[in-house]
Amino acid sequence: MDLIPNPDSPHSDNSGGHSSPQQFASSSSSTGTSTALSRYESQKRRDWNTFGQYLKNHRPPLSLARCSDAHVLEFLRYLDQFGKTKVHTQMCPFFGHPSPPAPCPCPLRQAWGSLDALVGRLRAAYEENGGKPESNPFGAPAVRLYLREVRDLQSKARGVSYEKKKRKKPQQDRRHPPLPPAAT
Repeated sequence: MDLIPNPDSPHSDNSGGHSSPQQFASSSSSTGTSTALSRYESQKRRDWNTFGQYLKNHRPPLSLARCSDAHVLEFLRYLDQFGKTKVHTQMCPFFGHPSPPAPCPCPLRQAWGSLDALVGRLRAAYEENGGKPESNPFGAPAVRLYLREVRDLQSKARGVSYEKKKRKKPQQDRRHPPLPPAAT
């Protein structure tokens, strides 16, 4: 995975030359002028480049083809050092309190929702950059299990439950009942 941008390229977008047709169409037109990517696409590209840089700086350096779910988990744990979410330990007197009344020395971590969204974006980026869905390390059972453990730990530590939002069933318009089928 080559992540060094080529400033001489008219389509230099820091993606390492791995553009999907959708990315190419949304990032440049045939006249050479560029249009803005969506927030999601920009974040996905930034996350992909960050992960690529992580693989490049790994000792020994890793190619994307040799990347496994263990490397993804290592990357997610590495990101914890940049987290902003206080996660209370079981020994902390504020364990289980969503809004503690005083500061404590508990670590700051990446929030579960942020990790979950990151993994989703990287999973999509992996496949857009030529990876096969069946070998996608971001969709591996170990990664899903890790995310579930992080969610449960943070839920208990902060006293906040992460329940799946229930989808509302589409309701028929009650002002106008459906018309009966036309007789033929």
